[in-house]
Amino acid sequence: MGILEDGRRERSSFVGVILAAGRGTRMQPFGLSYPKPILPVCNKPLILHQIEMMKEIGIDEVVILIGHRGFEISKELGDGRTLGLQIRYVEQTEMLGIAHAVGRLESALDRPFILFLGDIFFIARDLREMFRVFREQGGGAVLATKEENDPAAIRKNFSVVLSEDGSVTRVIEKPRHAPNRLKGVGLYLFDLTIFDAIRRTPRTAMRDEYEITDSIQVFIDDGYPVRVANVIEDDVNLTTPADLLDVNLRRARLVDPSTLIGPDCRLHASARVENSVIGARVVVKNPISIRNSVVFPDTLLEASGPIEHSIVTPEVIVDCSRPALARGRGC
Repeated sequence: MGILEDGRRERSSFVGVILAAGRGTRMQPFGLSYPKPILPVCNKPLILHQIEMMKEIGIDEVVILIGHRGFEISKELGDGRTLGLQIRYVEQTEMLGIAHAVGRLESALDRPFILFLGDIFFIARDLREMFRVFREQGGGAVLATKEENDPAAIRKNFSVVLSEDGSVTRVIEKPRHAPNRLKGVGLYLFDLTIFDAIRRTPRTAMRDEYEITDSIQVFIDDGYPVRVANVIEDDVNLTTPADLLDVNLRRARLVDPSTLIGPDCRLHASARVENSVIGARVVVKNPISIRNSVVFPDTLLEASGPIEHSIVTPEVIVDCSRPALARGRGC
């Protein structure tokens, strides 16, 4: 990007897209109150981590597809001005799979786009490699991938099969037997011709949805170039409260410890915090220990016993060592 003669900043050649409309039904008991994309990861909403990744690679405009409690996301991010970019919102009213969701954005996009699934935390090397591959092959699609040693992790995502020249020949959604260690991770770069494939994507028999992997296969079969960029070091799909706790504790080991307790907190003088993340404006009234846990912002914690392996919100304590157990926050 550069500066135009009239002083305006030149637009990026690509736009960012985040799918953030899901209901988070398995993130109970707080999934209905908190859209997954704004769940905190080391005191920063998940979606903000993704936007910062986009900004680092030169994206200056982001389109966010919202649905369930989408007003919470727009309230958190606004128009993007304070983040140094532009954010636009498109609303989704039906949940019929990722391909259907992307299809809702056709009229909102006029350039190739990098697509993030809004409920995944990514650690990437350099996403610019995706742009390099995209330009080298003259458009089409680039799939971000990870070399995955755990076959179960590939079965939860999708497998990518390559030809001898490195082009993608097949994508297999949730394969029972993965043909290799190459895992697709829910991060893609597409040109606008992907919408032709999406319009011709059939519903799946098993999930009665429109899968993006089926759209990519249609795209491949139509002769468009599709390659991979093996740029993902780690990815965590935030499906359950235990996933949210896991990604926070993993991330906490890599960031400045001073950021793990948010501003304006009031902790009892004898309270002990160990390997935990405490949100802004948290009040801990008693001399308890908090270990391997996450406390959401604006929580009044009146518990008299230790908090361990738990997520604490203003409404509830979720014991992630026993996923079925949820208590009122003062218990």
